Amino acid sequence: MTQRVALLMYACAAVAVAAADPPRLDPAAAGFDPERLGRITTLCDEAIAAGKMPGCVVCVGRRGGVVLLEARGRRAVAPVEEPMTTDTVFDLASLTKPVATATAIMQLVEDGRLRLSDPIAAHIPEFAARGKDKITVHDLLTHQSGLVADNAIEDYAAGPDEAWRRIWDLAPVEPPGTKFTYSDVNFLVLGRLVERLSGEPLDAVVKKRTFAPLGMAETGYLPADNLRARCAPTEERDGAWIRGEVHDPRAWKLGGVAGHAGLFGTAADLARYAAALLGGGSLDGARVLAPESLAVMTRSWRIPGGGARGLGWDKRSPLSGNRGDLLSEAAYGHGGFTGTALWIDPTLDLYVVFLSSRLHPDGAGNVNPLVARIASSAVAALVESPVTSPPSERPVFNGIDVLARDGFRQLAGRRVGLITNHTGRDRAGVSTARRLAGAEGLTLIALFSPEHGATGTFDQAHVPDGRDAATGLPVHSLYGKTRRPTKEMLAEVDTLVFDIQDIGCRFYTYISTMLEAMKAASENGVAFVVLDRPNPLGGIEMAGPLVDAGSESFVGCHPIPVRHGMTVGELAGLFKTELNLDLDLMVVPCEGWRRADAYDATGLEWVNPSPNMRSLTEAFLYPGIGLLEMTNLSVGRGTDTPFEVVGAPWLDGRRFADVLCARRIPGVAFVPVAFTPTASTFAGEACRGVNVVITDRRLFDPVRVGLEIAVALRRLHPEEWQSAKIGVLLLDREVLEGIQADVGPDSLNAAAALGLGEFSRRRTRHLLYE
Repeated sequence: MTQRVALLMYACAAVAVAAADPPRLDPAAAGFDPERLGRITTLCDEAIAAGKMPGCVVCVGRRGGVVLLEARGRRAVAPVEEPMTTDTVFDLASLTKPVATATAIMQLVEDGRLRLSDPIAAHIPEFAARGKDKITVHDLLTHQSGLVADNAIEDYAAGPDEAWRRIWDLAPVEPPGTKFTYSDVNFLVLGRLVERLSGEPLDAVVKKRTFAPLGMAETGYLPADNLRARCAPTEERDGAWIRGEVHDPRAWKLGGVAGHAGLFGTAADLARYAAALLGGGSLDGARVLAPESLAVMTRSWRIPGGGARGLGWDKRSPLSGNRGDLLSEAAYGHGGFTGTALWIDPTLDLYVVFLSSRLHPDGAGNVNPLVARIASSAVAALVESPVTSPPSERPVFNGIDVLARDGFRQLAGRRVGLITNHTGRDRAGVSTARRLAGAEGLTLIALFSPEHGATGTFDQAHVPDGRDAATGLPVHSLYGKTRRPTKEMLAEVDTLVFDIQDIGCRFYTYISTMLEAMKAASENGVAFVVLDRPNPLGGIEMAGPLVDAGSESFVGCHPIPVRHGMTVGELAGLFKTELNLDLDLMVVPCEGWRRADAYDATGLEWVNPSPNMRSLTEAFLYPGIGLLEMTNLSVGRGTDTPFEVVGAPWLDGRRFADVLCARRIPGVAFVPVAFTPTASTFAGEACRGVNVVITDRRLFDPVRVGLEIAVALRRLHPEEWQSAKIGVLLLDREVLEGIQADVGPDSLNAAAALGLGEFSRRRTRHLLYE
């Protein structure tokens, strides 16, 4: 039997098994190397010997069952020693948040009782006190409500009724949506919301709707006496060991049932929960979540300051210290203060459950680094690709869509100047200017336009000022008499907002316009907000030389490579830091976009960002072919296919194509063509040259293609081709000298890549997307 056939069999195995425990699988048949899997046992034993915890239970599995379930060390060391067993019941601490509370919230969304955008106060009116009326369900789930991490323990001293009164009376410490603060208060409120909408206690709701259907008989709040004997103790409280009672002091004072803590369970039960989520929300015929709900719950929701959370889950955030380095970008998980963790990876069809009582006996244990290493070891033990695919994610939303969804609260009270053009529009095609002009709580003062103007139709050296037909507002040109907003233009503006679709190439001037506006904002005490959009070329690949120090210009405004692999929001953060701008900068990130996604993976409508950028293919070609256009070549302007053809009246197209094809450059082919441009260089003249055809975008490096063409031109037409003018956009003296000295394409490409490693390190801290 092949491993793939075995995988297909085990994927269906759960249907035939009625027992509460998940089925056990042979590791080799399930696609694991048993020897590598055994490394997890060694890691646990080493941590126990180092005093990181008294013992643990670790469980690794896939949708069809468990491949590893082991107990190591001791359940208790005081008052008497007890060996750890695989059926030990643990205080799950903050695993309560996603497993109980967030799951219950998503079930209410499915029921139509709740929307993620609902203000909490719409369902709990007393929550509105002291400026909390606009905090939404989504804010609480993603920890960007602006509430404190924990309210004072003294608030709970007089009993639950008084504790809730004091929670309702809390004031936010930050405006909602502006800061990520992991907060138990968020989930205390969400737990109460479940009770209000369900009409039942939280523990009864989660048992009825999640744990009982999944056969998780040993998971719940307030464990019964028969389970307490198997509970791992934590610390001492009031002179007695805490065992079978919640460790969290606030949950304890609330009677042991709360939205943020209080859940107890076993590794086998959590394995069943994880298998259900890997199965799209269902296990053994019982469905606790719809696949669509699960996709929304576990996708990457951007958080202020960078990183991502799921709804109740961690993805990549400042708290992701227990995330395995080798888990895929689709993975989601959470940890608990007592020493618990659960990570689920739908791409790899893998889950890792880790349960310890690291606080026992003295509160000094530490297991987060261990959990991360165990998760990576589980991934490294895989030898067979999964047969399942992760649930599809929702379409991409640009920054303007996120801003509108949030009720424009990021701009509340602001007097706004909007830098935009025809590409600044929401998913429905409504311009950002119209959205801001019609938004309550802010005032749109003026518009500013970049090269090609507000309509994207100007293809000339200077763009005039104008007036926007939709809003009647003045439009100040930033590609005319000035390329930077003046003090007079900003006289009534306290916030500049930038919303323009870039194409991911350094000499495409929209990012230069953004930087000039950031400098003006810094000089005039004006805040700056970027409504982010995807990089159409993706956010991974980088190519081409960096701008030489001192050579900065409007087509090379900062030392970044030709293809930088960053969004405008990410670039704004890099510019601010590296230029030490005194600037109040906020980025409203797009949602649903992954770095590996080119524009055709986003579901967004293509809008030509400039008159000659008419397709995604041309955008991919532009970083290489565009490099050449300051020289005496036609790059297809004035044809139906700009940047897809290169030629000149003096060029031997057939010989040119032969030389380039002989180089066998990955991902591209060259076809000899003749064409007559109607505009720009050689307008009205017959040109010969090549049609540049992308054959495999995964392998295609546009900057290499541009440099290969430059080398071929220098060798074939050293007199006719004006090679020095490539330096206008290249802005790298060493590479230019290499072209003119005919050093050869391989040496030239190596020289062009010299700065990429250093740039990669510089950009890392500013990346907002996975």
